[in-house]
Amino acid sequence: LFTEFKGHGGRAVEVVTGSHTTADFEKYATMAVEFDLLASRVSDFHSPEESRTDLGTLPVLAARLKPVWEALSDRVLLPA
Repeated sequence: LFTEFKGHGGRAVEVVTGSHTTADFEKYATMAVEFDLLASRVSDFHSPEESRTDLGTLPVLAARLKPVWEALSDRVLLPA
């Protein structure tokens, strides 16, 4: 699946999400490194009543990963 994803231009994978287990975090981190993909983390937080994960409780990305937001660091943000 990851080979196909890269072949179609895929550049990043969500490594840490509110629906992943600790084993999933490691599996997707390993795949990100193996396939040279950028990595992201998301809370999947929608509201206190709806979400399974509280804001700020998910782990940070492993140091061996390149965060997707680093690929955006050269972009200029326009004022709102």
